[in-house]
Amino acid sequence: MQKLTGRALNRATLARQMLLARERRGVLETVEFLGGLQAQIPHAPYVGLWTRLLGLDRSVVRISAMRGTVHLLGADDALSFRPLCQVVNDRGPYGKGAYRKALAGIDQAELVAVARKLLEQEPMSNAKLGAALREVFPGPDGSTLAWAVRDSPLALVQVPPRGLWGQSAQATSAPVEHWLGRPLDPSPSPDAMVLRYLAAFGPASVRDAQSWSGLTRLAEVFERLRPQLRTFLDADSGRELFDLPDAPRPDQDIPAPVRFLPDYDNVVLGFADRSRIITQEDQIRLGKQNRYSAAFLLDGRVRGEWTLKPAGPVPEITVTGFAALDESEQQAVHDEAVELLRFHRPDLTEFSVTVRMRADTSG
Repeated sequence: MQKLTGRALNRATLARQMLLARERRGVLETVEFLGGLQAQIPHAPYVGLWTRLLGLDRSVVRISAMRGTVHLLGADDALSFRPLCQVVNDRGPYGKGAYRKALAGIDQAELVAVARKLLEQEPMSNAKLGAALREVFPGPDGSTLAWAVRDSPLALVQVPPRGLWGQSAQATSAPVEHWLGRPLDPSPSPDAMVLRYLAAFGPASVRDAQSWSGLTRLAEVFERLRPQLRTFLDADSGRELFDLPDAPRPDQDIPAPVRFLPDYDNVVLGFADRSRIITQEDQIRLGKQNRYSAAFLLDGRVRGEWTLKPAGPVPEITVTGFAALDESEQQAVHDEAVELLRFHRPDLTEFSVTVRMRADTSG
């Protein structure tokens, strides 16, 4: 069985994630190919698309799916991935001891039926939904009731203007079936989801797919699919990796350009073993306060983080390396930062870009 080095896995991942060269694809096609983009931070997917594409369009929804987190998904995927991932949401309020007592005596089916009727009449924020539900279920507080609905089989989408480029609004939800005018897939296929995952993230292990999706017991799915897959060995860990036979696995020495990633980007969070893209030490630096910060890639690996202040007469971007960057690396990072600023502010005439090294690199 062929062994793949960490660098070979890195280049394969960059190729799948459209991070070796920007591509001419539509937004829907891109989001579907990537299996969704994590999107609990409303504007993060725009940066994720900008760093991968030469142009942008629309036709996607924001919905809780993989890992129980909000993703940007194509409509078809929203209707199939969401029911597959319901087992992840089942670990929410009704499955947690802290909520069981508060929700004691409330029938989930009745709660969902009432919430569905309310949300089909008008999209609501969690606060408004909770207040409306308390009129029917006066025991628990509104927040608990609203979160119980969010984690229930009633699949909700966050509707505009939440998540629109250049705008900000409170998260407001509606049932996905009502919003799209189509039902959830009654028999979604985990096999299809695994194949989609491998197309966008392979070569990858069973644990990688489980970490990305939040699902368990995928080993039997991989075994079922084994005859149509190609297998490799991770040269570092010895772990078996699976991939689609004809998926791109470019030469490990192909150059990789500087790329800016948004908070929680798929390429960082899509694996159980993230060593192909980031060191353990830098994972600690990047993932702080229960959040994975926006990062930049240099030679295909996470080398630091960035922050952006796009408002005001002089927009600012600060890029912080986790280790020293040489002069050519600093220039490449600076140039891409300028393009990111221009993406946010097409009218840009004056700007500020700071490239520096993190003062504390101990983690």
